[in-house]
Amino acid sequence: MSQRKSINGRPSGTDGSDFSYRMVVDSRYQRVAEGKSRLCKLILIQGFIQLLVAVVVFLPTVEWGTLDRLSVSSSVIFFLSLLIGELGRKRSRAILLKLYLFGSSVAVIISVVSVLQSKKSLEVIKDLSKWATTKPEVSQIGVVSLGLVVQIFAFTVATSLIQNMAPPKRSS
Repeated sequence: MSQRKSINGRPSGTDGSDFSYRMVVDSRYQRVAEGKSRLCKLILIQGFIQLLVAVVVFLPTVEWGTLDRLSVSSSVIFFLSLLIGELGRKRSRAILLKLYLFGSSVAVIISVVSVLQSKKSLEVIKDLSKWATTKPEVSQIGVVSLGLVVQIFAFTVATSLIQNMAPPKRSS
């Protein structure tokens, strides 16, 4: 017991020259930790963007009473995939992260298709002078575009994380 307690904090019997025999943490684990941190931030940003999308989608329904089913289905799919992605990130489950990538990518594609199918949005895209008069369409185009850019970053970070979480391959 007296050997373990040392005055200067170093265990007795070591003079510091045994550093080359000590275990070193593989850089892959550091990359996984960094990837998890980045993915957490991106999932939070995506959640905030989806809240904005929900506001943009549901506010016009209060006035006119029509609901865009594609936008609603996209939001539902996206929120579910964000929950799955957060579980996969916390528990380091590659299958959940892959499911998150698939679900969020499908939701973003549905959002883009929804914007492109809207006649008002196409008119705004074609004629820039109408941007000031059609604020809901402009905000929807902006939020969906921002979501697409963040999805691209999230896709690359999650793909890198999945690759780093996989066990290293043996070379024969």
